[in-house]
Amino acid sequence: MTRLKTIFTCQNCGAESPKWIGRCPSCDQWNTYVEEIVSAPAKATASPLLALDNHPLRLEEITDLVQERFDTGIAEFNRVLGGGLVPGSLVLIGGEPGIGKSTLVLQLALSLSGKKTLYASGEESLQQIKLRANRLKMNSKHSLFLSETSLETLMAIVEREKPDILVVDSIQTIATDQIESSPGSVAQVRECTSVLLKYAKKSQMTVLLIGHINKEGNLAGPKVLEHIVDTVVQFEGDNRHYFRVLRSTKNRFGSTSELGIFEMRQNGLVEVPNPSDHLLSGDTDPVSGTAIAATIEGVRPFLIEIQSLVSSAAYGMPQRSSTGFDLRRMNMLLAVLEKRAGFKLATRDVFLNVAGGLRITDPATDLAVLVAVLSSSLDLAVDHHTCFAGEAGLTGEIRAVSRIEQRIAEAARLGFHRIFIPRLNKGFDVSAFPLEIIRVSRAEEVFRKLFRNN
Repeated sequence: MTRLKTIFTCQNCGAESPKWIGRCPSCDQWNTYVEEIVSAPAKATASPLLALDNHPLRLEEITDLVQERFDTGIAEFNRVLGGGLVPGSLVLIGGEPGIGKSTLVLQLALSLSGKKTLYASGEESLQQIKLRANRLKMNSKHSLFLSETSLETLMAIVEREKPDILVVDSIQTIATDQIESSPGSVAQVRECTSVLLKYAKKSQMTVLLIGHINKEGNLAGPKVLEHIVDTVVQFEGDNRHYFRVLRSTKNRFGSTSELGIFEMRQNGLVEVPNPSDHLLSGDTDPVSGTAIAATIEGVRPFLIEIQSLVSSAAYGMPQRSSTGFDLRRMNMLLAVLEKRAGFKLATRDVFLNVAGGLRITDPATDLAVLVAVLSSSLDLAVDHHTCFAGEAGLTGEIRAVSRIEQRIAEAARLGFHRIFIPRLNKGFDVSAFPLEIIRVSRAEEVFRKLFRNN
């Protein structure tokens, strides 16, 4: 007779406790422990001698893994994955509610040509899925759709249909009868994902999982879920903006530095192959507090607009707010401005925003941030045909950045007249670019050349 016992499991990180506690000691979250019924594992009676047929191999004895990727039909998705989907892999897609995860995977399922796809939804009925497909104006004779929440039923249908790609929307709605806990619990998510992983590796079926996120923006459920899958993709964006960003945080078959950009429209998600054309405001009249940064995400260069507002602190304590840019790095740059350039900002509010709703991590945007903050503080506009690329150091120096030629070429393509770059970036032909290239070594040198006539 199987012995049953109850444990308390943190729904945020998966930590276990024999009794309920208010604050999880692993992730420091409050009121996340839920009681679950688990079965005591049976003791293994098999002899370890039975596994002697599994023996270690030398490197030359191991056969090479041939990754035959197949096209998803969406170029931006291919870019983030590293060239396409790998057979037998598990891809986890996370994002906020309403950001467009279901729309993205439905477009992907209907875009795949020659691949049998099974779309299993535990959140929507078949009629709701058809309504979305009608809005997308897409159809595919190779796609099958299913509304199911039972793992056993789903695996029986998968075994019968043998699809090339399985889409599960979402993994938190799937439950197995082997575990006495509610769908979405840590034990259910872990067990269902493990079953899908074993079948995917055995049959070379690609699995796309949609996962919920918590209020901190991280994928809900145990962290072991992210360890099990091969690729973790975050679908980001602001519901008030029409841009959506697809970025990979884990990829066993490619780079995690790639970025895919989509535009949300009435008829679905549309790829944005040239984001610079959409991210710049295009205003003809220069306005103080704005500066254009030449940045690179992955292998793609594009130009973004950095906006800043500096005003007197009305409530005594100065505010520091940043959207799309790391707040701690912004505070460091403000300290550089005060210490190295002599501009006093300790009693002033500073607000920073990356236009378009994007989140930028490229350190080469430091110079544009410094210029935007100073432009707003002095109320002096920067020429809208000027852009910047450079990393700021704590001593006020402008450090060299990578792939400077691609940044300059993108600025020239968009019709910019001049670009400020670090003096240490050398080794390329300046005459090959039809714009003025100004080399600088310190932040105060940039300010003198920009505002010397004001």
